[in-house]
Amino acid sequence: MQKSSPKADLAACRALMRGGSRSFFTAGLLLPKRVYQPATALYAFCRLADDAIDETEGKTAALARLRMRLDLAYAGTPHPLAADRAFAAVVARHHIPRALPEALLEGFEWDAEGRRYDDLASLHHYAARVAGSVGAMMAVLMGVRAEGAIARACDLGIAMQLTNIARDVGEDARQGRVYLPLDWLRAENIDADEWLRNPVFSPAIGRIVKRLLDSADFLYARAIPGIAQLPAACRPGIRAAGLIYAEIGQALAGAGYDSVSWRAHVPARRKVALLCQSLEAVLPRAKTVSAPALAAARYLVEAASVAAPPPARMGVVKAFDSRVNWVFDLFERLEQQELGTP
Repeated sequence: MQKSSPKADLAACRALMRGGSRSFFTAGLLLPKRVYQPATALYAFCRLADDAIDETEGKTAALARLRMRLDLAYAGTPHPLAADRAFAAVVARHHIPRALPEALLEGFEWDAEGRRYDDLASLHHYAARVAGSVGAMMAVLMGVRAEGAIARACDLGIAMQLTNIARDVGEDARQGRVYLPLDWLRAENIDADEWLRNPVFSPAIGRIVKRLLDSADFLYARAIPGIAQLPAACRPGIRAAGLIYAEIGQALAGAGYDSVSWRAHVPARRKVALLCQSLEAVLPRAKTVSAPALAAARYLVEAASVAAPPPARMGVVKAFDSRVNWVFDLFERLEQQELGTP
Protein backbone atom coordinates (compact mmCIF):
# COMPACT_ATOMS: atom_id res chain seq x y z
CA MET A 1 0.00 0.00 0.00
CA GLN A 2 1.34 3.42 -0.95
CA LYS A 3 2.15 5.59 2.04
CA SER A 4 0.06 8.73 2.35
CA SER A 5 1.55 12.22 2.47
CA PRO A 6 0.08 15.70 2.88
CA LYS A 7 0.94 16.44 -0.76
CA ALA A 8 -0.80 13.28 -2.00
CA ASP A 9 -3.83 13.92 0.20
CA LEU A 10 -4.18 17.44 -1.18
CA ALA A 11 -3.87 16.17 -4.74
CA ALA A 12 -6.69 13.72 -4.07
CA CYS A 13 -8.83 16.58 -2.72
CA ARG A 14 -8.13 18.67 -5.81
CA ALA A 15 -9.14 15.81 -8.08
CA LEU A 16 -12.40 15.38 -6.16
CA MET A 17 -13.30 19.08 -6.41
CA ARG A 18 -12.33 19.32 -10.07
CA GLY A 19 -14.76 16.57 -10.95
CA GLY A 20 -17.55 17.29 -8.49
CA SER A 21 -17.71 21.00 -7.66
CA ARG A 22 -16.78 22.91 -10.75
CA SER A 23 -17.84 26.39 -9.66
CA PHE A 24 -15.55 26.09 -6.63
CA PHE A 25 -12.75 24.75 -8.80
CA THR A 26 -13.13 27.63 -11.28
CA ALA A 27 -13.40 30.47 -8.77
CA GLY A 28 -10.80 28.90 -6.48
CA LEU A 29 -8.14 29.30 -9.16
CA LEU A 30 -8.14 33.01 -8.29
CA LEU A 31 -7.42 32.38 -4.60
CA PRO A 32 -3.84 32.59 -3.31
CA LYS A 33 -2.24 29.19 -2.80
CA ARG A 34 -2.13 29.53 0.99
CA VAL A 35 -5.93 29.79 1.02
CA TYR A 36 -6.83 27.64 -1.96
CA GLN A 37 -5.04 24.57 -0.63
CA PRO A 38 -6.75 24.41 2.79
CA ALA A 39 -10.04 25.48 1.19
CA THR A 40 -9.78 22.54 -1.19
CA ALA A 41 -9.33 20.18 1.75
CA LEU A 42 -12.26 21.79 3.55
CA TYR A 43 -14.59 21.53 0.56
CA ALA A 44 -13.50 17.97 -0.21
CA PHE A 45 -14.39 16.83 3.31
CA CYS A 46 -17.75 18.63 3.12
CA ARG A 47 -18.45 17.14 -0.30
CA LEU A 48 -17.71 13.59 0.83
CA ALA A 49 -19.84 14.12 3.92
CA ASP A 50 -22.75 15.29 1.76
CA ASP A 51 -22.32 12.33 -0.60
CA ALA A 52 -22.21 9.92 2.35
CA ILE A 53 -25.71 11.05 3.33
CA ASP A 54 -27.17 11.24 -0.17
CA GLU A 55 -25.86 7.89 -1.39
CA THR A 56 -26.94 5.60 1.45
CA GLU A 57 -30.24 4.26 2.64
CA GLY A 58 -29.11 4.06 6.28
CA LYS A 59 -28.90 7.80 6.84
CA THR A 60 -28.89 7.61 10.64
CA ALA A 61 -25.91 5.27 10.59
CA ALA A 62 -24.21 7.45 7.97
CA LEU A 63 -24.60 10.50 10.21
CA ALA A 64 -23.16 8.60 13.17
CA ARG A 65 -20.14 7.66 11.06
CA LEU A 66 -19.69 11.29 9.97
CA ARG A 67 -19.73 12.48 13.56
CA MET A 68 -17.18 9.81 14.44
CA ARG A 69 -14.99 11.05 11.57
CA LEU A 70 -15.33 14.60 12.87
CA ASP A 71 -14.32 13.42 16.36
CA LEU A 72 -11.26 11.75 14.90
CA ALA A 73 -10.30 14.80 12.84
CA TYR A 74 -10.47 17.09 15.87
CA ALA A 75 -8.52 14.55 17.95
CA GLY A 76 -5.74 14.63 15.36
CA THR A 77 -6.24 10.96 14.44
CA PRO A 78 -8.29 11.22 11.24
CA HIS A 79 -10.12 8.42 9.48
CA PRO A 80 -7.79 6.89 6.84
CA LEU A 81 -9.12 8.89 3.88
CA ALA A 82 -7.23 11.60 2.03
CA ALA A 83 -9.96 14.21 2.59
CA ASP A 84 -10.17 13.42 6.32
CA ARG A 85 -6.41 13.65 6.80
CA ALA A 86 -6.24 16.93 4.89
CA PHE A 87 -9.24 18.32 6.80
CA ALA A 88 -7.70 17.38 10.16
CA ALA A 89 -4.52 19.23 9.22
CA VAL A 90 -6.53 22.33 8.28
CA VAL A 91 -8.53 22.20 11.53
CA ALA A 92 -5.33 22.06 13.57
CA ARG A 93 -3.43 24.73 11.68
CA HIS A 94 -6.24 27.26 11.30
CA HIS A 95 -8.12 26.59 14.57
CA ILE A 96 -11.47 25.98 12.87
CA PRO A 97 -14.10 26.15 15.66
CA ARG A 98 -15.85 22.81 15.89
CA ALA A 99 -19.26 24.52 15.98
CA LEU A 100 -18.87 25.28 12.27
CA PRO A 101 -18.54 21.74 10.86
CA GLU A 102 -21.01 20.57 13.51
CA ALA A 103 -23.53 22.98 12.01
CA LEU A 104 -22.93 21.44 8.60
CA LEU A 105 -23.64 17.95 9.92
CA GLU A 106 -26.79 19.20 11.61
CA GLY A 107 -27.97 20.48 8.23
CA PHE A 108 -27.28 17.06 6.72
CA GLU A 109 -29.30 15.54 9.57
CA TRP A 110 -32.23 17.77 8.64
CA ASP A 111 -31.90 16.51 5.06
CA ALA A 112 -31.98 12.92 6.28
CA GLU A 113 -35.14 13.67 8.25
CA GLY A 114 -36.81 15.10 5.15
CA ARG A 115 -37.46 18.30 7.07
CA ARG A 116 -39.57 20.99 5.41
CA TYR A 117 -39.50 24.72 6.05
CA ASP A 118 -42.56 26.77 6.91
CA ASP A 119 -41.19 30.12 5.79
CA LEU A 120 -38.09 31.89 4.51
CA ALA A 121 -36.75 32.48 8.03
CA SER A 122 -36.78 28.75 8.79
CA LEU A 123 -35.19 28.04 5.40
CA HIS A 124 -32.44 30.49 6.37
CA HIS A 125 -31.70 28.28 9.39
CA TYR A 126 -31.17 25.30 7.08
CA ALA A 127 -29.06 27.28 4.61
CA ALA A 128 -26.97 28.71 7.44
CA ARG A 129 -26.05 25.19 8.50
CA VAL A 130 -25.23 23.65 5.13
CA ALA A 131 -23.66 26.73 3.50
CA GLY A 132 -23.32 29.64 5.91
CA SER A 133 -21.07 27.43 8.02
CA VAL A 134 -18.78 26.94 5.03
CA GLY A 135 -18.66 30.70 4.45
CA ALA A 136 -17.63 31.20 8.08
CA MET A 137 -14.95 28.50 7.79
CA MET A 138 -13.57 30.17 4.66
CA ALA A 139 -13.35 33.48 6.53
CA VAL A 140 -11.39 31.78 9.31
CA LEU A 141 -9.02 30.27 6.73
CA MET A 142 -8.31 33.78 5.46
CA GLY A 143 -7.50 35.04 8.93
CA VAL A 144 -10.68 37.10 9.24
CA ARG A 145 -12.18 37.41 12.73
CA ALA A 146 -14.26 40.62 12.57
CA GLU A 147 -17.92 39.84 13.24
CA GLY A 148 -19.19 42.05 10.43
CA ALA A 149 -17.00 40.38 7.82
CA ILE A 150 -17.94 36.90 9.03
CA ALA A 151 -21.63 37.84 8.93
CA ARG A 152 -21.20 38.82 5.28
CA ALA A 153 -19.40 35.53 4.57
CA CYS A 154 -22.44 33.73 6.00
CA ASP A 155 -24.71 35.89 3.84
CA LEU A 156 -22.82 34.75 0.76
CA GLY A 157 -23.01 31.09 1.71
CA ILE A 158 -26.74 31.34 2.45
CA ALA A 159 -27.35 33.15 -0.85
CA MET A 160 -25.58 30.36 -2.72
CA GLN A 161 -27.70 27.74 -0.99
CA LEU A 162 -30.92 29.58 -1.85
CA THR A 163 -29.72 29.64 -5.46
CA ASN A 164 -29.06 25.90 -5.30
CA ILE A 165 -32.57 25.29 -3.99
CA ALA A 166 -34.10 27.47 -6.72
CA ARG A 167 -32.11 25.66 -9.40
CA ASP A 168 -32.92 22.14 -8.13
CA VAL A 169 -36.67 22.38 -7.55
CA GLY A 170 -37.47 19.65 -10.07
CA GLU A 171 -34.54 17.42 -9.18
CA ASP A 172 -35.40 17.61 -5.48
CA ALA A 173 -39.11 16.97 -6.15
CA ARG A 174 -38.33 13.82 -8.12
CA GLN A 175 -36.50 12.58 -5.02
CA GLY A 176 -39.49 13.40 -2.84
CA ARG A 177 -37.98 16.56 -1.39
CA VAL A 178 -39.35 20.09 -1.20
CA TYR A 179 -37.30 22.96 0.16
CA LEU A 180 -39.49 25.84 -1.03
CA PRO A 181 -41.09 27.75 1.87
CA LEU A 182 -44.44 26.12 2.60
CA ASP A 183 -46.20 29.43 3.19
CA TRP A 184 -45.16 30.55 -0.30
CA LEU A 185 -46.63 27.36 -1.74
CA ARG A 186 -49.86 27.86 0.17
CA ALA A 187 -50.09 31.45 -1.07
CA GLU A 188 -50.07 30.01 -4.60
CA ASN A 189 -52.69 27.38 -3.68
CA ILE A 190 -50.18 24.57 -4.03
CA ASP A 191 -50.30 21.59 -1.68
CA ALA A 192 -46.74 20.33 -1.27
CA ASP A 193 -47.61 16.62 -1.05
CA GLU A 194 -49.96 16.76 -3.99
CA TRP A 195 -47.43 18.61 -6.13
CA LEU A 196 -44.70 16.09 -5.25
CA ARG A 197 -46.86 13.31 -6.71
CA ASN A 198 -46.71 15.07 -10.08
CA PRO A 199 -43.99 17.74 -10.06
CA VAL A 200 -44.57 19.82 -13.17
CA PHE A 201 -43.74 23.44 -13.85
CA SER A 202 -46.42 26.08 -13.64
CA PRO A 203 -46.46 29.90 -13.54
CA ALA A 204 -47.12 29.63 -9.80
CA ILE A 205 -43.95 27.58 -9.26
CA GLY A 206 -42.11 30.11 -11.41
CA ARG A 207 -43.24 32.94 -9.15
CA ILE A 208 -41.96 31.07 -6.09
CA VAL A 209 -38.61 30.37 -7.74
CA LYS A 210 -38.32 34.07 -8.59
CA ARG A 211 -39.08 35.04 -4.97
CA LEU A 212 -36.35 32.71 -3.77
CA LEU A 213 -33.85 34.11 -6.25
CA ASP A 214 -34.78 37.66 -5.24
CA SER A 215 -34.05 36.69 -1.63
CA ALA A 216 -30.69 35.29 -2.71
CA ASP A 217 -29.88 38.47 -4.68
CA PHE A 218 -30.54 40.56 -1.57
CA LEU A 219 -27.92 38.51 0.30
CA TYR A 220 -25.44 38.57 -2.60
CA ALA A 221 -25.63 42.37 -2.49
CA ARG A 222 -25.20 42.39 1.31
CA ALA A 223 -22.12 40.20 0.99
CA ILE A 224 -20.20 42.55 -1.31
CA PRO A 225 -18.96 44.97 1.40
CA GLY A 226 -17.67 42.00 3.36
CA ILE A 227 -15.44 40.98 0.47
CA ALA A 228 -13.63 44.30 0.87
CA GLN A 229 -12.71 43.20 4.41
CA LEU A 230 -10.86 40.12 3.15
CA PRO A 231 -7.14 40.08 2.37
CA ALA A 232 -6.67 41.71 -1.04
CA ALA A 233 -5.38 38.51 -2.62
CA CYS A 234 -8.57 36.67 -1.63
CA ARG A 235 -11.15 39.12 -2.92
CA PRO A 236 -11.23 38.10 -6.61
CA GLY A 237 -11.80 34.41 -5.90
CA ILE A 238 -14.62 35.01 -3.42
CA ARG A 239 -16.22 37.64 -5.63
CA ALA A 240 -16.02 35.22 -8.58
CA ALA A 241 -17.78 32.49 -6.59
CA GLY A 242 -20.64 34.86 -5.81
CA LEU A 243 -20.92 36.11 -9.38
CA ILE A 244 -20.94 32.60 -10.85
CA TYR A 245 -23.66 31.42 -8.49
CA ALA A 246 -25.76 34.55 -8.99
CA GLU A 247 -25.54 33.93 -12.73
CA ILE A 248 -27.49 30.70 -12.23
CA GLY A 249 -30.41 32.92 -11.26
CA GLN A 250 -30.01 34.89 -14.48
CA ALA A 251 -30.10 31.65 -16.47
CA LEU A 252 -33.32 30.67 -14.69
CA ALA A 253 -34.85 34.08 -15.36
CA GLY A 254 -34.12 33.58 -19.05
CA ALA A 255 -36.07 30.31 -18.91
CA GLY A 256 -39.09 31.83 -17.19
CA TYR A 257 -37.93 30.50 -13.80
CA ASP A 258 -38.59 26.91 -14.86
CA SER A 259 -36.26 24.82 -12.70
CA VAL A 260 -38.55 21.78 -12.89
CA SER A 261 -38.09 20.86 -16.54
CA TRP A 262 -34.36 21.56 -16.71
CA ARG A 263 -31.34 22.34 -14.53
CA ALA A 264 -29.70 25.70 -15.16
CA HIS A 265 -25.94 25.97 -15.57
CA VAL A 266 -23.36 28.62 -16.40
CA PRO A 267 -21.39 27.91 -19.60
CA ALA A 268 -17.59 28.01 -19.51
CA ARG A 269 -17.35 31.15 -21.63
CA ARG A 270 -19.64 33.05 -19.26
CA LYS A 271 -17.73 31.78 -16.23
CA VAL A 272 -14.51 33.22 -17.60
CA ALA A 273 -16.20 36.58 -18.24
CA LEU A 274 -17.31 36.60 -14.61
CA LEU A 275 -13.80 35.67 -13.47
CA CYS A 276 -12.51 38.74 -15.33
CA GLN A 277 -15.23 40.89 -13.74
CA SER A 278 -14.24 39.64 -10.29
CA LEU A 279 -10.79 41.19 -10.66
CA GLU A 280 -12.21 44.57 -9.71
CA ALA A 281 -12.56 43.16 -6.21
CA VAL A 282 -8.79 43.68 -5.86
CA LEU A 283 -9.44 47.41 -5.59
CA PRO A 284 -10.10 48.87 -2.12
CA ARG A 285 -13.65 49.70 -1.11
CA ALA A 286 -14.98 52.25 1.35
CA LYS A 287 -18.24 50.45 2.10
CA THR A 288 -19.12 49.31 5.60
CA VAL A 289 -20.29 45.95 6.91
CA SER A 290 -22.68 47.34 9.50
CA ALA A 291 -25.75 45.21 8.70
CA PRO A 292 -26.38 42.69 11.49
CA ALA A 293 -26.00 38.99 10.86
CA LEU A 294 -29.09 37.05 9.89
CA ALA A 295 -30.68 35.57 12.99
CA ALA A 296 -30.03 32.10 11.60
CA ALA A 297 -26.29 32.77 11.32
CA ARG A 298 -25.58 34.61 14.57
CA TYR A 299 -24.22 31.59 16.40
CA LEU A 300 -21.87 30.85 13.50
CA VAL A 301 -20.57 34.43 13.57
CA GLU A 302 -20.00 34.24 17.32
CA ALA A 303 -18.14 30.94 17.04
CA ALA A 304 -15.89 32.11 14.20
CA SER A 305 -15.11 35.51 15.71
CA VAL A 306 -13.63 34.02 18.88
CA ALA A 307 -11.35 31.64 16.99
CA ALA A 308 -7.59 31.79 17.53
CA PRO A 309 -5.72 34.88 16.29
CA PRO A 310 -5.23 34.98 12.51
CA PRO A 311 -1.99 33.80 10.89
CA ALA A 312 0.47 36.15 9.24
CA ARG A 313 -0.87 38.58 6.67
CA MET A 314 -1.43 37.42 3.12
CA GLY A 315 1.01 38.46 0.44
CA VAL A 316 0.16 41.23 -1.99
CA VAL A 317 -2.09 40.23 -4.87
CA LYS A 318 -0.59 39.84 -8.33
CA ALA A 319 -0.47 42.91 -10.53
CA PHE A 320 -3.80 43.58 -12.21
CA ASP A 321 -2.52 43.29 -15.78
CA SER A 322 -0.73 40.04 -15.01
CA ARG A 323 -3.89 38.56 -13.43
CA VAL A 324 -5.99 39.53 -16.48
CA ASN A 325 -3.56 37.83 -18.82
CA TRP A 326 -3.59 34.74 -16.60
CA VAL A 327 -7.40 34.60 -16.72
CA PHE A 328 -7.45 34.77 -20.49
CA ASP A 329 -4.99 31.87 -20.57
CA LEU A 330 -7.39 30.06 -18.25
CA PHE A 331 -10.19 30.67 -20.75
CA GLU A 332 -8.59 28.28 -23.22
CA ARG A 333 -8.28 25.56 -20.57
CA LEU A 334 -11.86 25.93 -19.43
CA GLU A 335 -13.21 25.86 -22.95
CA GLN A 336 -11.42 22.55 -23.52
CA GLN A 337 -12.79 21.08 -20.28
CA GLU A 338 -16.26 22.62 -20.90
CA LEU A 339 -17.06 23.26 -17.27
CA GLY A 340 -20.75 23.25 -17.91
CA THR A 341 -22.21 22.62 -14.43
CA PRO A 342 -21.63 24.40 -11.12
